Amino acid sequence: MESINSIVDAVNGILWGKNILVFMLIGAAIYFSFRTKFMQFRLFSKIIKVLFKNDKTENGVSSLETFFLGTACRVGAGNIAGVVAAISVGGPGSIFWMWLVAMLGSATAFIESSLAVIYRKKQEDGTYIGGTPFVIAERLKMRWLGVIYALASVVCYFGVTQIMSNSITESISSVYTYNIGSLNIQTLSSIIVAVMVAYIIFFSKSKKDSIINSLNKIVPIMAVMYILAVLYVLASNLTAIPSMIGNIFYQAFGGKEFLGGTFGAIVMNGVRRGLFSNEAGSGNSNYAAAAVDTEIAAKQGMVQAFGVFIDTLIICSATAFIVLLVPAETINGLSGMGLFQAAMTHHIGSLGAPFVVILMFFFCVSTILAVAFYGRSAVYFIHESKYLNALYQILLIVMIYIGGIKQDMFIWSLADFGLGIMTVINIITIIFIAKPALESLKSYEEILKK
Repeated sequence: MESINSIVDAVNGILWGKNILVFMLIGAAIYFSFRTKFMQFRLFSKIIKVLFKNDKTENGVSSLETFFLGTACRVGAGNIAGVVAAISVGGPGSIFWMWLVAMLGSATAFIESSLAVIYRKKQEDGTYIGGTPFVIAERLKMRWLGVIYALASVVCYFGVTQIMSNSITESISSVYTYNIGSLNIQTLSSIIVAVMVAYIIFFSKSKKDSIINSLNKIVPIMAVMYILAVLYVLASNLTAIPSMIGNIFYQAFGGKEFLGGTFGAIVMNGVRRGLFSNEAGSGNSNYAAAAVDTEIAAKQGMVQAFGVFIDTLIICSATAFIVLLVPAETINGLSGMGLFQAAMTHHIGSLGAPFVVILMFFFCVSTILAVAFYGRSAVYFIHESKYLNALYQILLIVMIYIGGIKQDMFIWSLADFGLGIMTVINIITIIFIAKPALESLKSYEEILKK
């Protein structure tokens, strides 16, 4: 066990500690922005129209549904805790770099998601399954590398599930301290979340995929709830908004050191937050993109590109605004979720803490359901046995309970390890095989012109 720990820590130290992944992702984002002629800006209005155009068959999955699925995985506890950490270390200026990397990274999301549609597999019931492993096996004829990616996905999703479950129970136990018999609130919360997810995965009766059906309801609710909250905060602090925005841009270029942070720290924290929140480049969203019921790859690529905008420019920015519009003395000495809860309490009073609990519940449950879907595709690639997939989902439920009652830092390190391996394989792959995605974009643009 010690040797495994050492290997995981060593790999994480290289990929994350030395910012290798950051430079890979930035390089890919800039490269694909130029290769697509900055399609994320040129075609923005077209992307919105594609998103809400329902062109699926009766049993198929629409672009909007895959958007909800991709957004569910992107939006999680990291959109709150991660943004708070970026501001704490890099200051308000880190938010500018977070915005910039999201706008460029959406081009990477377009390329990888378009490829997922091109190289996916059609199942007997007419639905589609795919993702980065399928792209690697079909396009590069390197199934072994696809298996490594799929295994890294499963490792990552087990870790992510524990992190999300722990975020839910920690947010609840920090506000409420009820016990029922020998069960404390954290253990009880873990059981409830595990049972709820198990019901959705195994017992929910729906004409379409139970996970997609549930996320169709959860994602709009959590997004609207958070956006309404931040609009209230902005409306309540109208006079402070200009100085807040000005401060973000001023400090983005090292105009003033924040908490001892240098210009490099400001840039790097914003960049890392943007890259690791929107997931562009990791290939995660490819599992969702492949499920769409359309033959035009570029259409789905546009949808996932828009998902990057939503995650970073809307959700992460909402968190940043809530924190930055609070007087410094209110949050002085606080960090993480405690800081965010204090900020919300400042803005909406006694409703602040319960609101954060509800928000974390929606954010984290949606992410758990999304990785359950993604992992199902990864396991299917490794072996098509339905029993193996059932085992994966049962273990996922167990991970929800375990993660909810305690923090296991090794499992959390495994999540970073899995995501790091996925990102390296995906970036190297799509750099060399982007041509079909670019051709799909060109032909679809001609259709749009007509």
